[in-house]
Amino acid sequence: MAPMKAVAIIPARIASTRLPRKVLREIAGRPMLAHVYDAASKSKLLSDVIVATDSEEIMAVCKANGWHARMTSDQHKSGTDRVNEVANAIAAEGKMDVDVFINVQGDEPLARAEHIDALLGPMQNPDVLVSTVMTPAPAADIANPNAVKIVVNNQGRALYFSRATIPFDRDKTGGFRYMKHLGFYAYRKAALDRFCKMSESAMERSERLEQLRFLENGIDIYVAETPHDTIGVDTEEDLKRVESILKARG
Repeated sequence: MAPMKAVAIIPARIASTRLPRKVLREIAGRPMLAHVYDAASKSKLLSDVIVATDSEEIMAVCKANGWHARMTSDQHKSGTDRVNEVANAIAAEGKMDVDVFINVQGDEPLARAEHIDALLGPMQNPDVLVSTVMTPAPAADIANPNAVKIVVNNQGRALYFSRATIPFDRDKTGGFRYMKHLGFYAYRKAALDRFCKMSESAMERSERLEQLRFLENGIDIYVAETPHDTIGVDTEEDLKRVESILKARG
């Protein structure tokens, strides 16, 4: 069997609402995007890493650093739509047959190659259309609505994602192993195309979690576990936390 060909796409927009220009903000002396690109590039399972951006400024940074990058529309509502545009462009060019596209958000500077390698584990099964990753939830995140919790079945298939604490410990028995969802995804192109054509779903709208669109429309998501937690950067406080972690890593 031929090895699976996977490409990581990093959606990176300039106009973030809560933290303007965040992917270009410096963390430990380097732009946030540099940390993400370097992490993805360290995975030996990828054929390419591409930044997908709507910003000439971000594109200039990519060119200056020798990173692969493509311009995309500035009308996209989500990073997934931006990933899909690049995936369609690659397919249309016909120069490379890609089995799996990976979405690594540009505001995940604690990303590691291990996250990508874990994502690709479930995708070895050709019947799996979408995968993601989870990690044991730190105590501080169990009741934190900004940390998304996930429950899976015994076969590793996601049952639900929520900002609420799930499952609910009705009898206060304790000892349950809560899992935190990390926002990395791998898709087969057919599933990615279908997702971007579907309307926002009711649960997605309620939780503000776009992955619920897959579940509501009958597309299973399989989940790999990683010991490596991350912090998605949305605020100045997040930026400071991530910088302290990266400096501690050296």
